[in-house]
Amino acid sequence: MTPAAELLREEILARGPISFARFMEVALYHPQHGYYRRSARHAPDPFGMHGDFYTAEQVQPVFGLLIAAETRALLRQLAPCEQFTVVELGAGRGEMAPFFQPWRYVPVDAGRGQMPDDFTGVVFANEFFDALPVHVVVRQGGGFAQSLVRCNGEEFEWTGGPPVEEAVGEHLTRYGAPREDGDRIEVNLDALSYLDRIHRSMRSGYLLAIDYGYTAREMVRFPAGTLMGYRRHQALDDVLTDPGLRDITAHVNFTALETHALSLGWEKVRFESMASLLLRAGEPDQFAEALGQSLLGAGTDSKEAVRRRLQLKTLLYGMGENFRALLLRVPAKK
Repeated sequence: MTPAAELLREEILARGPISFARFMEVALYHPQHGYYRRSARHAPDPFGMHGDFYTAEQVQPVFGLLIAAETRALLRQLAPCEQFTVVELGAGRGEMAPFFQPWRYVPVDAGRGQMPDDFTGVVFANEFFDALPVHVVVRQGGGFAQSLVRCNGEEFEWTGGPPVEEAVGEHLTRYGAPREDGDRIEVNLDALSYLDRIHRSMRSGYLLAIDYGYTAREMVRFPAGTLMGYRRHQALDDVLTDPGLRDITAHVNFTALETHALSLGWEKVRFESMASLLLRAGEPDQFAEALGQSLLGAGTDSKEAVRRRLQLKTLLYGMGENFRALLLRVPAKK
């Protein structure tokens, strides 16, 4: 068993079946043995060709330059400020840090780092919300029950649980729930908690979130839920095996993010594909900065020029329609 699995097994044997949110929390974020934490201490890097998956942040420098361009455009819409701040949720290895250097840059990860107090600027979250721990819920006889995790020897398996807790039930009522008996859904309470944290800390500004996800109307496309594990670039339906050694994600309910943000007094600016976001960001200079034309010379066929063109193609076509971008505005507080 992995070290994280041993910890989870001990907890289950002592207390009984646990929520999947607890399982996912230990599997990904345990300080010593969680998937993301162990990677920070000389374990194999989960990102890139030799890891388990890619994110847009590995497509550098083109992604960073385009997001920096979009950030500049957003900050121009705000009232002048002595020091604009860019907070990155899910900063990971800090690949975006060089592109946010014109501003005060604050990296924050799940369970690590603090949201700055009373700041004006942009919160950027790329594939952050989909990796937060989620509760798994099953439609059952007109109501909703938790799906819990139990031990079967040294293996983990799903088991039925009691009716959902009040907070989970309220989430289902407000932001969408499965209609057919047996359908499953993930409930991400932590995502909304992060919106609350931003609201308490941000004087005015924007949240730009890029992620896999769906709207409440699109929920019918996922009767079995959206949980997925990733290992060596393979997507795996089994999320209970080898905790601590594989990534676990669940699609983001963008309707929940948007609706909760509006309840806080925020404003929706845009909801679009990542391709549309990046096309708009590169349009003012016809992608000259992202493609490095001022450095490489227009029309050059150097290796760097070719590399950047391939990166742009990957972002716009390989990833651009699979990821969505939600832009929310936090009005200036009186």
